[in-house]
Amino acid sequence: MSGLSVVIVGGLHADARKAAVERLLADVADSVVLHHDLSTAAAGTVVRTIRDATGIVSAGEAPLVNDCACCALREDLVPELIRIRDAGGTRMAVVELWDSVEPKAMAEVVTAGGLRVTGVITAVDPALVLPYLGNGDDLAEGGLAAAATDQRTVADTFARQLEYAPVLAIADSPEADDEDRELLAQLHPTARQVRIDASPVPADDLTVPAPRHRPLTPLAQAALAGFDVESAAAAQHPACALLPAEADAHGVSTLVWHRRRPFHPERLYEALEDITCAAARSRGRFWLADKPDVLLHWDAAGGALCVESAGPWLASLPDAAWDMVPPVRRAAAALDWHPEHGDCCQHLVFTSPGLDRDGLAELLESCLLTDAEYAAGRDAWKQLPPAFDTLLEV
Repeated sequence: MSGLSVVIVGGLHADARKAAVERLLADVADSVVLHHDLSTAAAGTVVRTIRDATGIVSAGEAPLVNDCACCALREDLVPELIRIRDAGGTRMAVVELWDSVEPKAMAEVVTAGGLRVTGVITAVDPALVLPYLGNGDDLAEGGLAAAATDQRTVADTFARQLEYAPVLAIADSPEADDEDRELLAQLHPTARQVRIDASPVPADDLTVPAPRHRPLTPLAQAALAGFDVESAAAAQHPACALLPAEADAHGVSTLVWHRRRPFHPERLYEALEDITCAAARSRGRFWLADKPDVLLHWDAAGGALCVESAGPWLASLPDAAWDMVPPVRRAAAALDWHPEHGDCCQHLVFTSPGLDRDGLAELLESCLLTDAEYAAGRDAWKQLPPAFDTLLEV
């Protein structure tokens, strides 16, 4: 490998994140860490530090952009990385994200800037997964908001940080038990979990060349293994997201609920609180009878639900429009195609300790159209009360 490798390390679990960053800095020769401290944003600036294994190399301030600390980070990060790359002598730049910054936006900004992201890592303390996933407080309450208009919660921010990264750096946590570790595994079953304190990999087992014949730890190897921004984005898109599968172990369950009949808007709306609070985390796509052509995104954590339109179902598009749809979306629809409804469906996934699978499934079933309502057809469905218009800001 040649040139600068950029590795993004994020996560609300600050101690775990810092430990992962320190391990990478120690493991990979000729590496630096960039960090933008957004806690000073209220004073009008963002503080940037760059350090190597010996300490701080440089420090500076980036002015706020549109009163948005994350915007300032975006404007300042790429030029700094390009400067480091062009100066030569640095093999790896670790971008340590501030607590509430989400890795997706930063990975896309860095890649768009012409730089090479070789790893995106979220650092996790397994004992803190459930407390953070259940924390419905606004980020602003903890001084973690990235802008005055930031309305995210701790739970939904943590969920996105966790689920976007293909690599999870796991802190050694004496307080974590089997339930904590199982919850983490079910929330992101495709993630590569790497212990922060794992020993170096023998040279014969390396999949990434070690610099200067120095053995790489599993964490460093994962950081340099490569990263595809487009694939990562597709894995999060509600139309083709790689959602968890059915699971039940160590007191933690994942229920995958898949149906081909639309929801009755009023009955679903009335049941939203009970459905949302039934699981620590739920996500997926769903189908409302009064909006039969619209793919709706379900995203819930910490007892709060976000519902958004994700555009049309492919079944509602004319054939000529399919050429404009990304191949991964067409492939996902083809795998789940129904002769009558195409890709229109309910595909919701609920993960939680102590999940009442039967009760939740029964509640969801009660929100579907009845046989008589279903038989009335689409024209009749569209006349049903539009209970979700307020949520969708229609």
